Amino acid sequence: MRIPRRQFLHLAAGAAAVPAASRLAAAETYPARPIRLVLPFPPGGVFDIVGRPWADKVKADLGTVFIDNQPGAGGSLAAQIVAHALPDGYTIFLGASSIHLTEMILREHPLLDPMKELVPAAMIAIACFGITVHPSVPVHTLMELVDDIKANPGKMSYGSAGAGTMNHLSGELLKSLTGIKDLPHVPYRGSGPGMADLVGGQIPIYIAAMTSQVLEFHRTGKLRLLAITNDKRLPVCPDIPTAAESGVPELVTTQVIGIFAPAGTAEPVLAKIGEANHVAMADPAYQQTLVSQAVIPVTDWTPERFNRFMAEDVARWSPLVKAIGVRLE
Repeated sequence: MRIPRRQFLHLAAGAAAVPAASRLAAAETYPARPIRLVLPFPPGGVFDIVGRPWADKVKADLGTVFIDNQPGAGGSLAAQIVAHALPDGYTIFLGASSIHLTEMILREHPLLDPMKELVPAAMIAIACFGITVHPSVPVHTLMELVDDIKANPGKMSYGSAGAGTMNHLSGELLKSLTGIKDLPHVPYRGSGPGMADLVGGQIPIYIAAMTSQVLEFHRTGKLRLLAITNDKRLPVCPDIPTAAESGVPELVTTQVIGIFAPAGTAEPVLAKIGEANHVAMADPAYQQTLVSQAVIPVTDWTPERFNRFMAEDVARWSPLVKAIGVRLE
């Protein structure tokens, strides 16, 4: 039977509208089941320290949020998993600006386009990095470390949470700014394994995302924290100088950590996630929890502010990455 063209177009338009209508209807009842929060690194690092308390804090508004650690590719594997998930709000991502940078300016063959395939729903914290050494390394300041590396070329290496992470870029920027020529990079599969090797003496230098665990290891003598890459000292460790104060004024590196959803997620769903985060971030006790973990709470960033930050960060890092010569396959 041949259907008249006008009737065919009417039926086709109705069929196309069903998924959109279904998504809007689902958004009205969201959340109706547990939410999967994908983390880009193994347990033990800053993402775990930020993500697990957040999941607990928002359960009053979002219900059960369970953690799924999916390490790999410097955090990009988890980003890719979420980008390709159904845009229904039940698979979300604890990501960071550093993962956006990896895909946008570092990787030869990007796994995804995070600015197009992920949408920011809520910003949580800003994290910086610490230059740490094993106690057997005979230095107590950042410039002493630089001098020691130069005096002993090829005898040391440094580790990070993975190739292309902001930890890695911070280490390469330190080398570039101070003229260090021979300090190989050892990429780990997340912070936990790298920190274990540093404490165990398998690697002498490690660029760590700042956490309360790093501070605890420093205070108990298991590692030595020389400087942080924030633009000012952290309230939880006012005795630790910044890299700028320690003689490397341009070594200021941070990453913004927040919640992302697949592109196409309905606005009402994004709004509910954002509202739950706003309630959590307004709690002084929760803010203090983050501060005590050596991260900086973000209480007033909108998704638009994050996108502006990323545009500024890409503009800043693009020439630096080219000068440093870091590229990922």
